[in-house]
Amino acid sequence: MDYGIEVRDQEAVIRLRGRLTFNDHAKLRILIGEMGQNKLKRQVLDLSSLEFVDSAGIGMLLIAREEMDRAAKQFVLRGATGQVKRVLTVAQIAKIVPIED
Repeated sequence: MDYGIEVRDQEAVIRLRGRLTFNDHAKLRILIGEMGQNKLKRQVLDLSSLEFVDSAGIGMLLIAREEMDRAAKQFVLRGATGQVKRVLTVAQIAKIVPIED
C-alpha cells in the first residue's frame, strides 16, 4: 500500500493505492500518526485506487477510526470500488464509519 495526502478546503484527503493487508500495519500506523497531527478536523480516506483489502486491513481501518475519534476528528471512507467495496459491505463497516461514494 502506498498513499498520498492532499489538503482540500476543510479536509485532508488521503488516497490509498494498491493492496491493504496485514503487511501494511506499520505503514498504516505512520499514516494514522500523520492524520492525527494535521490540523484539519475532517480526515477522508480515498479508497478509489485501492485494489484489495483483507480482514487485517479492515481492522486497521477501524483502528484509524478509533484514533481519529480520540483526536476529535471526523473520519470518512470514500470511493471504494470492486473487491474493496464488497468487503466493506459484507463487514457492515458503514454502521461504524461513514462511507461516501
